[in-house]
Amino acid sequence: MRLVIARCSVDYAGRLSAHLPLATRLLMLKADGSLLVHSDGGSYKPLNWMSPPCTFKEVEPAPTEVSAGVQQLWRVTHAKSDDQLVVSIYDILHESNHELGVDPGLVKDGVEAHLQKLLAEHIETLGEGHSLVRREYMTAIGPVDILAKGPDGGSVAIEIKRRGEIDGVEQLTRYLELMNRDPLLAPVRGVYAAQEIKPQARVLAEDRGIRCVILDYDAMRGLDDPGSRLF
Repeated sequence: MRLVIARCSVDYAGRLSAHLPLATRLLMLKADGSLLVHSDGGSYKPLNWMSPPCTFKEVEPAPTEVSAGVQQLWRVTHAKSDDQLVVSIYDILHESNHELGVDPGLVKDGVEAHLQKLLAEHIETLGEGHSLVRREYMTAIGPVDILAKGPDGGSVAIEIKRRGEIDGVEQLTRYLELMNRDPLLAPVRGVYAAQEIKPQARVLAEDRGIRCVILDYDAMRGLDDPGSRLF
């Protein structure tokens, strides 16, 4: 990544035109070819930018630009639209290059995979007498998050979401319709488990005989004891 703090002006030409007058800004040139122009405000959002696929060229300023004080001219052209971002640099205050390597990406805490793992480890969250059969039980239309046995020995299909909405109920309904055709599994009951379930989703699930369960992420991780709460 190349970081340049410079007094510059910026012009964008393409489907629309935009101009940033002369000011001190941070220019961020990334390894993927993208260029972002930041001010000392506006949070994470750049004032202007060019996203890949694009090409970067540092070109010689025209004589009139040189006489106006331009030292460098950057031209970034988008490969598909031919839009251009032109940065006229008058003075560089700081410049540095950094090799950041491959980023592993953002790992969110409490996503569905974590909830699935925790519920499989603490299947008794569904009630006494439940036992785990397996995670990611494969069907012809995709994997059910958890297949369990209820206290009566019957099959229980569990769909896990971070936020339970109507589409998740529809997804579990399709699984249940298919699984209940299998004489080795039928009858199969459904459980819709989430940290939060929207009212409309709960109404639809209960109308279809699907049980709704709210998952307490901290309690399942042992970071909170619901029994010791005052309220």
